Amino acid sequence: MSLFRQIGDVLERFHPDEAAVEETFVNRNPASTLKLGVARGVVLLAPAERGLPVAEYSANLIKKTVVGAGHAEKSQIQTMVRRILPGCETGAPDAADALAVAICHAHLALTRRAWDAFQ
Repeated sequence: MSLFRQIGDVLERFHPDEAAVEETFVNRNPASTLKLGVARGVVLLAPAERGLPVAEYSANLIKKTVVGAGHAEKSQIQTMVRRILPGCETGAPDAADALAVAICHAHLALTRRAWDAFQ
């Protein structure tokens, strides 16, 4: 419930038009996979409950969009996020990963809208 409230607080504070998440990967540990699935459900539900579209991207697509290589290391992601968003303090690698998802979504959603308008 805490995760749901925290995401709700972020949505209320920033009023985004859309949301994006990284697709989950299959974990070998069943307990971890179950916990990740529950958290993922909460992360998808919070924006959807507010009528926000939620896009999902694979880790490889995110890395390829931001770094240019689908199997980039976390340090490469951090470096590229700092280059794309000058002055941005990424802090922990997970923060850079979250910003990479946002960058990927911004790029691909803009491209998708351009294609839709063209067709």
